[in-house]
Amino acid sequence: MTVVTSPAAAPNARPGHAGRALIASVLGYAMDGFDLLMLGFMLPAISADLHLGAAQAGSLVTWTLVGAVAGGIVFGMLSDRFGRVRVLTWTILLFAVFTGLCALARGYADLLVYRTVAGVGLGGEFGIGMALVAEAWPAAQRARASSYVGLGWQAGVLAAALLTPALLPVVGWRGMFGLGLLPAVVSFAVRRRVEEPALFVAHAAARSSRSSDGASAAAGRRGQSLRLLVADRRTACASVGVAVLCSVQNFGYYGLMIWLPAYLSKSFGYSLTRSGLWTAATVAGMALGIWLFGLAADRFGRKPAFLLYQVGAVAMVFVYAHLSTPFALLIGGAAMGVFVNGMLGGYGALISELYPTAARATAQNVLFNIGRAVGGFGPLAVGALAARYSFGAALGMLASIYVLDILATLWLIPERRGAALT
Repeated sequence: MTVVTSPAAAPNARPGHAGRALIASVLGYAMDGFDLLMLGFMLPAISADLHLGAAQAGSLVTWTLVGAVAGGIVFGMLSDRFGRVRVLTWTILLFAVFTGLCALARGYADLLVYRTVAGVGLGGEFGIGMALVAEAWPAAQRARASSYVGLGWQAGVLAAALLTPALLPVVGWRGMFGLGLLPAVVSFAVRRRVEEPALFVAHAAARSSRSSDGASAAAGRRGQSLRLLVADRRTACASVGVAVLCSVQNFGYYGLMIWLPAYLSKSFGYSLTRSGLWTAATVAGMALGIWLFGLAADRFGRKPAFLLYQVGAVAMVFVYAHLSTPFALLIGGAAMGVFVNGMLGGYGALISELYPTAARATAQNVLFNIGRAVGGFGPLAVGALAARYSFGAALGMLASIYVLDILATLWLIPERRGAALT
């Protein structure tokens, strides 16, 4: 992969562009976290009102994630073609409209369609936001800015945990979905206030010039951005490595967070409230870990930061499985959260530096959504092991998968800290 001088050094259209790009990206990813947790809170009420069975209720979450994977791939490619801000606006608007339509659902079939399409809009926000921020911020601050986008998910989860229990009894599940129209306002604000990064503008102008001269018709071929993910041996190896990293991170996150309350309840007799408080400590650790990862990756490099967190994840998940006192579980959960989910703070900068502008958002969304799809099996694997052996054995399995992460980082991921984006 050739490194050239980055046009991102050129001045942006208006002062404060980098900050506005960051806010727009954080808001987009926060809606992702808020929506999924809000849906979890509302499933009992929706099921009772629409007479849904357990399988039907669960499928609402499943198909939201299926839509997110599809939307991530499609909108990532569209973003590389038509622009970060424009396509981010489309994703937010699509999500908002179909979330609002959920409030009008008369039964399972139409609600499932609305949730799936809303998921399509949701899926594009992570990668587009990461690409937008990476191109708008200077190289020396790229990782920490990307980590702030990752913190958007945690902020959305926290907001849903605080607001949904308070609002649901007042406005009902239809009213909660009606509030989902509010992001439509955000989409208009993003479109009016945020400019495309100078790097993308320069890339689009060069592509347009080549196309008009007839010299590079191939540059605009459908699927070109996907092919750039395996353009040469080094890039293909990096793509495999990033897919492994994203898969392990999502597998560990979903496997842990879905089963942690049950683990605390069954193994230690914690009430639902107490399990929730101890799980909240883990989530707080995750947020701290994401923030610290960005600082470490900018200071010491991408690979050292990933390796530190991966070794920490192996150790802390294994240690947590052997804790038994309330205070140790509280502190241990926070420490485990730092390492298990803190790596989310590094993907934006890492992926942005591995791929050119023509494929940057595609790479972000395709590779992360591969991880999200694999991560969907995390709760299944943990549940099966816990049923056959014990929760401690299941947590031990989770610890072992981070060894695969370490090997992928050592052998497949190049160090690109401070590299100019091409």
